[in-house]
Amino acid sequence: MPKESKKEGFHSAAGLIRYFDSEDEKALKVNPKLVVLFGILMIAIVAYAEWQFSG
Repeated sequence: MPKESKKEGFHSAAGLIRYFDSEDEKALKVNPKLVVLFGILMIAIVAYAEWQFSG
């Protein structure tokens, strides 16, 4: 009978949670409000361009 390896159990979800749960101190940090504002601004620009140049 082969020796049993000492592997831990199921890792698919737990490993991802552990990976994304840690934060890097050197990472770029962006305020979430800035991301939402940028998204709204981009939607407004595209809507304006579509209105201005359609026809």
